[in-house]
Amino acid sequence: MIPELRERYNAAFTQARYQALVQDLNRAYRFPMDFHLCETPLFLSAPLMAALLAATDRLAQAVLSPEHLRRSLAAVPPELQHIQTAQPECLQVDFALCYDENGEIVPRLIELQGFPTLYGFQWLLDQKIRQHFEIDPSLYFYVAPHTEESYLRLLHQVIVADQEPQQVALLELYPERQRTRIDFACTEALLGIRTLCLTQVIERGERLFYIDERGRQVPIARFYNRLIFDDLSGEMLSKAQRLSQSTAVSWVSHPHWFFRISKYSLPLLRDPCVPEAHFLCDLDVYPPDLTANYVLKPLFSYSGSGVDLDPTPEKLDAIAPERRAAYLLQRKVDYAPLVKTPDGYAKAEVRMLLLWNAAQARLETVGTLVRMSKGRMMGTRFNKDRTWVGSTLAYHQRL
Repeated sequence: MIPELRERYNAAFTQARYQALVQDLNRAYRFPMDFHLCETPLFLSAPLMAALLAATDRLAQAVLSPEHLRRSLAAVPPELQHIQTAQPECLQVDFALCYDENGEIVPRLIELQGFPTLYGFQWLLDQKIRQHFEIDPSLYFYVAPHTEESYLRLLHQVIVADQEPQQVALLELYPERQRTRIDFACTEALLGIRTLCLTQVIERGERLFYIDERGRQVPIARFYNRLIFDDLSGEMLSKAQRLSQSTAVSWVSHPHWFFRISKYSLPLLRDPCVPEAHFLCDLDVYPPDLTANYVLKPLFSYSGSGVDLDPTPEKLDAIAPERRAAYLLQRKVDYAPLVKTPDGYAKAEVRMLLLWNAAQARLETVGTLVRMSKGRMMGTRFNKDRTWVGSTLAYHQRL
């Protein structure tokens, strides 16, 4: 989006420098990357970043409005409704970069989630990109007024809060198998917390414990939740639900926010950046341009799983009546091919990373995560054997 910076970066790029960056990231902590790192960051002009921030602020206010909180309670499974925390400590807002009718680049909401993201890895990535490539000092990863120091301080306040770090556990099911495990390792190193598998949590009445490397039983006071409850089943789901009901621990963010701020929110939001969306159960008649202009999404999937880019009346009719409330139809968004690469143009999706600032009593945008694609969707399976695609971050100019 800043042509001179794009030309300068592309001219200085070499595969050797990129491989050195990848190797450096993979060796930084105990887990390597398990996803493709895009060969380039995204460069955002000050006006475009301002538009992204304004849209993010409007949506953050909307999802915490009394009306949205009232309506979104229906999205929460009954077993998670008994505990309602005041706000989500983490929020992600994903925007496609598109052209409007005047040819201007504008953000269009793809989805949003009351759930953590790669806060630790994005910190590391900014450091390593700057070490291996010449990034103009007038470009920023952190969103004003934040600096690296204030970002890490806020991250500590949100995740660790007033607990001892060794009593705070990043909770996941089989964390060593997850594609985001490098972020777990970064977070451990930054905050001094422990990553735990759900199977490692010991229940003793109301109290919860884990066994450390010395064989000691350590009480758990707080969970940094990375579990996706909708992916759990059987005993693991039952155990996770019991933990969510414990009064002996606090959560960041509590599992109910994953459901309350999610694709379920899309039909409830009214904003110029939000594409038209409908719960499938609310449609008596399908749009006449269904296949050409709409996408079918399950409400609570993650990372694009289950999305159907080519819905048809026959496919929709095949969804059982009792399952139709779990899907939505969203008007397709036309990602603009904006990023010049050696073999054509890539499309970009910008995730705005938000954290709850208790002192300001608001969600603040602190940084970005970007995904680049040359396929029909973001994600590995749509970009197999392609280069200059994958995960990265955005550097932006400040007004």
